[in-house]
Amino acid sequence: MKRLFALFAAALILVAMPSKSEAQTIRDKYGAAVGKIESNGVIRDKYNSQVGKIESNGVIRDKNNSQIGKIDNDGTIRDKYNSAVGKVCSDGTVRDKYNSQIGKIDNDGTVRDKYNSSIGSARGIPKTWAGVYFFFNLK
Repeated sequence: MKRLFALFAAALILVAMPSKSEAQTIRDKYGAAVGKIESNGVIRDKYNSQVGKIESNGVIRDKNNSQIGKIDNDGTIRDKYNSAVGKVCSDGTVRDKYNSQIGKIDNDGTVRDKYNSSIGSARGIPKTWAGVYFFFNLK
């Protein structure tokens, strides 16, 4: 009986949890899936091809594994030359290299432009990662 109860409880937990891919899907302003960022930092496009990666140390790599940027611990985004190109602040505010607000990432994952209009969503994805995806075109 205990084993049956444990299996039932585990099944309830699995049903109640959102699926991993759903929680990390990147959507455009219309709600269409345009990619995803996996929990290990792998970035995939809408065709599921790997287009980059954000490593645990903040290094950002392209599909060829070349370093194209870095996220510092304070949310500063750097390009491949180590120049600061912007920042994702702890409150979700996204700033360019001149400290002008260019967007915001809400706690629910909604991504907004500088006019507060929704431009997409990145639910379940760290704000700095979503900021890199939506606002900083590193190459």
